[in-house]
Amino acid sequence: MRTAVCDPAATRRAELAAFLRARRAELHPEDLGLYAIGGRRNTPGLRREEVAQLSGVSVTWYTWLEQARPVDPSPQVVDALARAFRLDAESHRHLRRLAGLAVPKPDQMPDDVGPELTRLLATLEPAPACLLGPRFDFLAWNDPFDRLWKPGSLPDSRRNLMWLYFAKGTTARRTVGWQERGHHLLGQFRAAAAEHPGDARFAELIQALQEESERFCEWWSRYNVEQALTAKITVRHPDVGTVHIDVVELKIAAHPSLTLVVHVAARLADRDKLAGLV
Repeated sequence: MRTAVCDPAATRRAELAAFLRARRAELHPEDLGLYAIGGRRNTPGLRREEVAQLSGVSVTWYTWLEQARPVDPSPQVVDALARAFRLDAESHRHLRRLAGLAVPKPDQMPDDVGPELTRLLATLEPAPACLLGPRFDFLAWNDPFDRLWKPGSLPDSRRNLMWLYFAKGTTARRTVGWQERGHHLLGQFRAAAAEHPGDARFAELIQALQEESERFCEWWSRYNVEQALTAKITVRHPDVGTVHIDVVELKIAAHPSLTLVVHVAARLADRDKLAGLV
């Protein structure tokens, strides 16, 4: 008895062919200011000749792609097809994946947070929550998080989780064993910085932290790298007392460069204390 063997390359080419045919069917020459080739149409959408005209690709080459033949389109050809089909950024990345090409990362450095995410933070109350950017900058937070950590009291250019833990005299000292927590966070920060080599903001922040904190400078040289995990911390707050918290970090699919950080009460009594921060 024979066992069917899946050919990943053939599967990918078949998906690429189906994707191209679907996108071609969605467009019309008049929508693109393109002179329609030929007379009456029996099928909706563009013809292959018209796709070739728009993208500068030969009709034969494009036909081979739609027929899932074993050909390898260049990045230039794939990007030209993306422009011809007027693909958005996510569809363009998907097209590159199907073509077996490297996929550029989505924008990793957002400047602000949309209103829907701000409303999400408010909905999570009384749980303290914030949104971190790819450099661990505090981009937005709700009222309980502000009462707990006061990120708004940091200088504008230093509203950053690493600055909170390594700069002198910050509210991170409310964390029991804050040095150990800072050590783990630094490992995550090191891994994040490696994803953005040459980023000027990362470089400036690291230099500032090295000048601010001998501890950061020493630990940075050890080159510890960690992945984000759910952490358990204990916080001594001047208003509500000792609170036991599970720190949960979540990625947002629509904004992959952002991290939602939620402080979940470990016990019912801790929830009541966090509610006192609202």
